[in-house]
Amino acid sequence: MQLLETLNDKQREAVETTEGAVLILAGAGSGKTRVLTHRAAYLISEKGVDPWNILAITFTNKAAGEMKERIDRLCEEDGGKVWVATFHATCGRILRRHAELLGYTSNYTIYDTDDTKALMKRVLKTLDVDNKMYPERMLLSVISSAKNSFETPDDMYKQAGDYRGRKIAEVYEEYQKQLRANDAMDFDDMLLNTVELFTRFPEVLLSWQERFRYIMVDEYQDTNTVQFEFVRLLASKYGNLCVVGDDDQSIYKFRGADIRNILEFEQYFPKARVIKLEQNYRSSSNILNTANAVIKHNRGRKAKTLWTDKGGGDPVEYREYSTAYDEAEGIVMDIKANLRRFAYGDCAVLYRTNAQSRLFEEKCVLYSIPYKLVGGVNFYQRREIKDIIAYLKTVVGAKDDLSVQRIINVPRRGIGQTTVTRLADYAASEGIDFYEALTCADRISGINSGTAAKIAGFVSVIEGLREVRGSLSIKELVEAVCEKSGYIKELREEKTIEAESRIENIEELINKAAEFPDEPGDMTALSQFLEEVALVADVDTLDDDENRVVLMTMHGAKGLEVPRVDLAGMEEGLFPGYMSISSGDESDIEEERRLCYVGITRAKEKLTLSAARERMVNGETRFSQVSRFIKEIPEEMLETEGKSPRAKSPVLPEYAKYGMGARASGSAAEPRNARPGSVIGSGSAAAYLGKTLETGRLTKLSYGVGDRVRHIKFGEGTVAAIEDGKRDFEVTVDFDRVGSKKLFASFAKLEKI
Repeated sequence: MQLLETLNDKQREAVETTEGAVLILAGAGSGKTRVLTHRAAYLISEKGVDPWNILAITFTNKAAGEMKERIDRLCEEDGGKVWVATFHATCGRILRRHAELLGYTSNYTIYDTDDTKALMKRVLKTLDVDNKMYPERMLLSVISSAKNSFETPDDMYKQAGDYRGRKIAEVYEEYQKQLRANDAMDFDDMLLNTVELFTRFPEVLLSWQERFRYIMVDEYQDTNTVQFEFVRLLASKYGNLCVVGDDDQSIYKFRGADIRNILEFEQYFPKARVIKLEQNYRSSSNILNTANAVIKHNRGRKAKTLWTDKGGGDPVEYREYSTAYDEAEGIVMDIKANLRRFAYGDCAVLYRTNAQSRLFEEKCVLYSIPYKLVGGVNFYQRREIKDIIAYLKTVVGAKDDLSVQRIINVPRRGIGQTTVTRLADYAASEGIDFYEALTCADRISGINSGTAAKIAGFVSVIEGLREVRGSLSIKELVEAVCEKSGYIKELREEKTIEAESRIENIEELINKAAEFPDEPGDMTALSQFLEEVALVADVDTLDDDENRVVLMTMHGAKGLEVPRVDLAGMEEGLFPGYMSISSGDESDIEEERRLCYVGITRAKEKLTLSAARERMVNGETRFSQVSRFIKEIPEEMLETEGKSPRAKSPVLPEYAKYGMGARASGSAAEPRNARPGSVIGSGSAAAYLGKTLETGRLTKLSYGVGDRVRHIKFGEGTVAAIEDGKRDFEVTVDFDRVGSKKLFASFAKLEKI
């Protein structure tokens, strides 16, 4: 019972409630990781549960590592037997044992983001599809959403309402076909295939249900449909499912997260017990009161109020700057001026979009302030790292054409793209993989003897590495790849700073390999190493010991906690973003508000919110109004510097109030006496909408009932009805993808097709 002595009453209740379905609503900074780790230890030490029968699922490798370390400390030797891993790592380990049942080999390859982009380019080439009309990024996003909704290519074909929909379905079908041909899965497939495995093979499901009799899921608000089904299937026999999450921190809708999983938990599990953790151990009460004031405006949430006994702390500040440049300089200089209280590593600057980072980076460089940009180029996405990983995948024997094609001329061997194309065409015509085609290159038409000899040299390198891999550890194999391939030799011969930096990165990969537990020749460990590398997230690269200011988006800040936080760009049209405002869907604004709540609750001691009256957007200076989220904070809670966020503004057209933006000069329609901080609509925008600046009244539309229109977020649809409201037209549109939506015409910016 010593385990429970350091817990508050609600935490203790969550730990002791071990049987059946449990929903732990854990507010920001309320000690959810502490509850999960103590719960695992309690199951083992007090309930006599075999640690082998406990599964704990997290969303990042960093969180999984931290949880595993804590359980180890609490349980000593037994803690190491608890399975703690991310969703993808869990599914990966399950699939390695049963992949053959689904038609894959046990050495199947996991395609990361860059791999899937490369594959999509090949798919578009195969189908002769114009990537300007159908961009790879858009297609991959649509396919990912389809997979997260259990939608197959056949389903997409059936639902396609036009040529474009059918073409996307065709691309989806070919994409899956080529993944299969390469014995590969993307990240979505790992989850989808595990659910398929459990559904098609009940005996496999039963074996894992017996293994995992107690299941805990962290960050449950971020789960998608497939993850929900995976968890539901695993827990369906014993019913001991404990999920921990906070609906107020659900910010990954764009990745497929479904907030209904947590909001409707009691509907899926009627006998579930709900426990709220509302005591915050991270932030001062002034910061928490600010967070509560903002989030209470959301309707789709479970009622809870964070509180702390730490005291008021510093007042929350609001600062308004003339320009975005002034904002960046003001924040950076204030960080430098307060070094006696907050070291650089104690500070984080958070913003809504990646594009905002540039000004802060420039100011940090200008004033010699060390910083770390999180969300930039991930270590494992760097060219040299991906090259070495591609070598390892090829040496393992994975049937991965993309990896082989990536390294066939790296380092340079004189094997050009024309030769690669001929090899790929031959492989396709013979029904073999790309590497197998290399072994018979001397018989392929169009490849001369000199080129065939170069290909044979590459094959000899790979076969030589395959011969010795059984006697090498992962670290030794990485070193052998670097030496035998000539990769390091070529970099050293460049004698440039960039080449030296790339060598240092490879050395860091070797360090990673050295830390990975394995025995010489352990192919399972090598597969797990490659899998872990593929699944590393940006947040996992953040070193807590670095004394550098952290620059990152609020989406990337999940899991971060630092003494000082600056939230920049608190302006309508930027945060919340224009797309969320103009969509006409209140749930989009609520997600933005949750994102604001997450940003606020990252701060422990000091929180500053700031906005700029004007900001450069697409080469034009735009004026902005203060974010509605600032205005939702009671005035007495904010210490204001600069113009008050509630200062009276001139009467503006509706669209100008909501962040459409305008040029700083040049429009005759702009009132010359407009106050700074206001959004002034441009003459061209007013003309398009058929408005007048004097009344803000929408006078005409460019479309009518029955017309086909396009929306920036919802895509194409048919106008079903138009109602003339007092201030605006209410337009009902039957969209092809998302169904019927009622929108305000001035916000929706519907374009007639």
